[in-house]
Parts: sequence; C-alpha cells; structure tokens
Amino acid sequence: MNPTELPVPGSSDLALWAMFLEARWPVKAVIVGLLLCSVWVWAIALDKTFLFARMRKTMDRFEQAFWSGQSLEELYRNLSAKPSDSMAALFVAAMREWKRSLEGQARSFAGLQMRIEKVMDVTISREIERLERRLLVLATVGSAGPFVGLFGTVWGIMTSFQSIAASKNTSLAVVAPGIAEALFATAIGLIAAIPATIFYNKFSSEVNKHAQRLEGFADEFAAILSRQIDERA
Repeated sequence: MNPTELPVPGSSDLALWAMFLEARWPVKAVIVGLLLCSVWVWAIALDKTFLFARMRKTMDRFEQAFWSGQSLEELYRNLSAKPSDSMAALFVAAMREWKRSLEGQARSFAGLQMRIEKVMDVTISREIERLERRLLVLATVGSAGPFVGLFGTVWGIMTSFQSIAASKNTSLAVVAPGIAEALFATAIGLIAAIPATIFYNKFSSEVNKHAQRLEGFADEFAAILSRQIDERA
C-alpha cells in the first residue's frame, strides 16, 4: 500500500479516553497526577470560599455587637463561654490579658499596654496562618502544573519520533497519536494550573483584606484599653 494511502484514525480513535489508554505509562502518570491535583485545587477552593464567607459574616456580627454600646465585660462573658475565631478571638485574648492584670494583687498597669498589644499580634498571626492554610498547594500546582504537563508533552513528541524512526514513515497516521498524546498532557497541565493560579491570587487578596481588618480593630481596641489604663493609673 502506498504510504500516502494509509488509513487515518477516526475521531473515535482520538477520543480523550482512547488517547489516555493508548498513552505511554509516563504520560498516563502525568495525566492522572494532574487530574488529582485539579480535584484537590477545586476542593480547596470550595473550602476557602465558604471559610471566607463565614469569616466576613462573623466579623460583621462581632463589629455590630462591639459598637452597639454593649458593656465590654458582658461581651467578653458571652464570647469567652464558646470557641471564637477571627475578630472575636482577638477581643477575647486582649480582654483575658486585661482581666488577669486587674485581678493581680499588685494591680500594676506597668507594661500592660505592651502585653495586650503582644497578645493581639500573636492572635492575628494565628488567624492569618489559619486562613493561609493550603494556599501553598494552590501556588505549587499553579506554578508547577504547566511544567509537569510539559514533561508529558516532551514524552509524547519523543514517542512520535520513535514511531517515525521505527516505521520510516512520516505520514499523519504515524505521528498523530504521539502528538495528540503530547497535547493532551499539555492541556491537562493547563486545566490544573490556571484555576490554581486564579484561586491563589483571589484567596491571597482575601487574606490581606482580613489581615488589614483585624489589624485595624486591634489598633482601635488598643486605643480604648489605653484610655482605660490611663484613667486607672
């Protein structure tokens, strides 16, 4: 048969599942790994989306209660009786340090302002660390995904050249499977990396917004406690 008359694979032969089954094992490993990473990325994205939405509502409710004119002691009793996070955790930590100093026998306020600010800084750091958890996974997939896909691409191109060398034929039927395999790996790499990069940038921005909001409240609350320290000194 004339090489130019060799049959060209039909569309069914180039279906995604068929390409995966016919791919070499290194390309299969790359594709499976990238698909698992993609699922992991979307799971993290959903978890973070619900987390930040819950955090915004929690902070809004706390600020409404804090600035409503309610007694700080009463607010502290209500919040300290249950686990708290975000801005409420910041308030509870500062009030706990405040009450410890008041309950001391010496009733000395020396260094109290510094201790309260230190406690709030530590609490903010813990909250930011909690918000940033698993963001490194998104950054890693976003940066490394295309390169992992590129490895599959290179392997597919190598397969095409090996097929050409073995058959001594450069027809489309010989090179198409290897090229399709290569492009498939590239596509999966981009499918995993693009959402990961977008989500990482989005959630990093959300973390910065929450950090600024926490730091702003810490400064305001520190000023309130500083005035009370001056009045009691």
